[in-house]
Amino acid sequence: MQTMLSNIVITVNDKLYVKNPETSDLGKKIIEHSIILIDEIGFDYFTFKKLGERIGSNESSIYRYFESKHKLLLYLSSWYWAWIEYRLVFETNNINNPKEKLYKAIAIVTEKIEDDSNTLHINEATLNKIIIAEFTKTLLTKEIDEENKIGFFLVYKRVINRIIDMIHEVNPEYGFAKSLASSIVEGALHQHFLKDHLKTITNCNESLSPTDFYINILEKTLS
Repeated sequence: MQTMLSNIVITVNDKLYVKNPETSDLGKKIIEHSIILIDEIGFDYFTFKKLGERIGSNESSIYRYFESKHKLLLYLSSWYWAWIEYRLVFETNNINNPKEKLYKAIAIVTEKIEDDSNTLHINEATLNKIIIAEFTKTLLTKEIDEENKIGFFLVYKRVINRIIDMIHEVNPEYGFAKSLASSIVEGALHQHFLKDHLKTITNCNESLSPTDFYINILEKTLS
């Protein structure tokens, strides 16, 4: 699987950037260090000026790639969900048992993420921390409907739709597959956040993961 992933180029909606950051060393540097800086100081305090100072480049050079930090966060989110989708495809492709396939998919979207050495300028473990803390900021905006029409959330919805299909394979009669799938994908981010910051209101901890929680829900819901 690692060998196959290393040969795949993650594609992101071209309306999210002015110039594709994957096409230059500076663009890749912008992506690499924006992930590091957002993780360090949070998206609210992140600016292109601070990023420019971090990478030794003019603020204006960053605007040649992204018109706003909102578009940059959308780009990072889209890249993350596209990477998750590739993992879903490759890691479940040879699983024939519907329940086993579903549980593997749930593990992929709910587990603690480790860095993928195939993408040298993107640390997926750090990016996952950003998605946990900041992803809702891409959704809870006045522009959500228009951005959805443009297709900014297409890959995120594809991830959920793949899980919906797997739920139907396990139990075609279950009437809430869409709500269940979207609740798992979004809820896993929330449970990871609670586990790290508000420990007293979640059962998830170092020995009981969000994956364990959602597999338990599926066992009771789809049986």
